[in-house]
Amino acid sequence: MRYISTRDNNTAVSSARAIELGLSRDGGLFVPETVPRLPAGAIGELCGMSYRQRAVYVMKLFLEDYSVAELTDFVTRAYGPRGFDTPHIAPVRKLDGNTHFLELWHGPTCAFKDMALQMLPHLLTAAVRKNGEERRVCILVATSGDTGKAALEGFADVEGTKICVFYPRDGVSDIQKLQMTSQSGGNVLVCAVNGNFDDAQTTVKEIFSDSALREELSGRGWMLSSANSINWGRLLPQIVYYISAYCDLLNEKEIGEGERVNFCVPTGNFGDILAGYYAREMGLPVKTLICASNSNDVLTEFLRTGRYDRRREFYTTISPSMDILVSSNLERLLYHLSGGDDGETAGYMEDLRTGGEYTVSPAIRACLDRLFAAGSCTDGETKAAIAKVFAEHGYLMDTHTAVAYGVLGKYRAETGDAAPAVVVSTASPYKFCAAVLEALGKTPEGAGPELIGQLERASGVPAPRPLTALMGKMPRFTGSFDKVELSGVVRGFLK
Repeated sequence: MRYISTRDNNTAVSSARAIELGLSRDGGLFVPETVPRLPAGAIGELCGMSYRQRAVYVMKLFLEDYSVAELTDFVTRAYGPRGFDTPHIAPVRKLDGNTHFLELWHGPTCAFKDMALQMLPHLLTAAVRKNGEERRVCILVATSGDTGKAALEGFADVEGTKICVFYPRDGVSDIQKLQMTSQSGGNVLVCAVNGNFDDAQTTVKEIFSDSALREELSGRGWMLSSANSINWGRLLPQIVYYISAYCDLLNEKEIGEGERVNFCVPTGNFGDILAGYYAREMGLPVKTLICASNSNDVLTEFLRTGRYDRRREFYTTISPSMDILVSSNLERLLYHLSGGDDGETAGYMEDLRTGGEYTVSPAIRACLDRLFAAGSCTDGETKAAIAKVFAEHGYLMDTHTAVAYGVLGKYRAETGDAAPAVVVSTASPYKFCAAVLEALGKTPEGAGPELIGQLERASGVPAPRPLTALMGKMPRFTGSFDKVELSGVVRGFLK
């Protein structure tokens, strides 16, 4: 299977090459030339497998130049008991008759990014070997909170690599910041950016597209790659958990064979929900993909109107991983819905770059209406959802999961759609202790890890071990930079 650039159909590479590069040199994102369909009877077969076996099965459909033996080895190491606190890896928890939570935060950093970023280092280092690349690889990451720590955890001290993470200085929670800035490893660098996530993400993309900088670094024996969801090797493992969740619902007899299910996904950069789109295209019986936004509701507006406009006020919210106005993975969806029209896709991206907005064609708008629904929640509504679910069910949600739960309620009230629904739960509530405590009617007494014990006492829910281990840790990295300085930071890091 070949992978092609969303901005140039003539750029076609193997899966290993796509994973190695991360981003096409024309600025486009790599997508599979065709989306493989699940074979007849595959879902029934997958129902009898463990999560690790399901991951090998699904990823092999997209990775023709990786062997089953290789993928089995990678999965065993990525999803082993040392990293994940449950053998189910991504368990589905029932809340009520037709509402379930897909918990994606049982890994080493307590966020859904672990599902992909424990796998990516294995896929990437194998790709480098397969392609005969002799240069070392530097991973550049822009993060709105969770990707940074998960990438650092995956790549720390991996031979032949370095990793540089940029995060918005005032745009992550105290726990997220300490997780990143206290990261161990001789090959890691963490830098705060004086701006928001979009500033960091745009600058990282510009660094990738800077041919003079790439040539300079190549002369030093380095090549650049990405651990953001712009890298196909990061997005692919996320498809697995949609299929796995459906199998778990079947196994628990919560749904019947072939019954369609709604997924409600808290969404910022559009990668998580895009993985659900790919699962649907593979033949998974998905009814509607419901995109949940916070007050930065650029995606909600787009999915409802077909117009994407990033020229709006930016809000810092209690769900910071969704504080994004430029959703990179949307480019992949536009490419697919345009029928693979690279010119049309490149045109939308150029309009966004130069004018800050674009409006899709009527044909794409019709596809959006058929596939997606969307809604948003304010911080107040998010806290109310946390309080309601905890009071009625004893289930503690983080702020991002609560956005999705709130949006699902609005969607059901507006449409009357009572189909079984899965809320994609993306982080442990203990990553956002202050906001969750406030939602429960408590006044936070301290900051960062100091609040973990208070939330445990208030909720009776044990905190994950990786977060309690932050107590007493001090930051290694304290630097803060303007976005124009970031290319210099990369140069200095790769001397």
